[in-house]
Amino acid sequence: MVASSVTFSLKSLNLSPGSHVLIEQVSWDDYEALLEELGEDRRIPRVNYCQGTIELMSPLPAHERPHRIIAYIVTAILDAQNRNWEDFGSTTFKKPKKAGLEPDTCFYIENAPQVRSLLRMDMAIDPPPDLAIESDVTSKTTMDAYEVIGVPEVWIYDNNRLTIHLLQQEGYVETANSLIFPDINVVQIIPKLVQQAFEKGTSQMLRELRLSLTQDS
Repeated sequence: MVASSVTFSLKSLNLSPGSHVLIEQVSWDDYEALLEELGEDRRIPRVNYCQGTIELMSPLPAHERPHRIIAYIVTAILDAQNRNWEDFGSTTFKKPKKAGLEPDTCFYIENAPQVRSLLRMDMAIDPPPDLAIESDVTSKTTMDAYEVIGVPEVWIYDNNRLTIHLLQQEGYVETANSLIFPDINVVQIIPKLVQQAFEKGTSQMLRELRLSLTQDS
């Protein structure tokens, strides 16, 4: 952990894959300046901000694959249910002066029609994503940022285990049931499908999943 005011260039930091750094006592203006310095097209590092703390992450490939596979599974199920969705990936969401967040993956589902034409998000008028998906153990800084942004449901996948976190008045509460898929035991099903993707290949797993969803409908 680095606990000091930001007075350096982020580009001077050599973040190796798997790095995770917290920098405290960072102003909102410094956070905005760092994002501008890094540019909109970069993918690494991921940068989250909440109440004066910046979190920098340089994911390993093992971090990236699971959340992408889970995103494919989510869209396959939504398509089988004939539901609208929009994938906003790692879009940066901001509540000025409070929090900035870059999810691993996120979706608009209930609010998909409201955001489908948007290229930039304004959390003062636009809704937060309905679902966010994170790989590996997500830090308190990230979860605090999710709470400020107001994302109602966050999935965390870590070591072949999925946990569901629903936003309540007292913060996030872990639960066995998803609001997005109330009739599907995603806690059990998602890890099995991710493992199948590793064993058979993602495309084969998805073909079999879509076939089973068609037969069940």
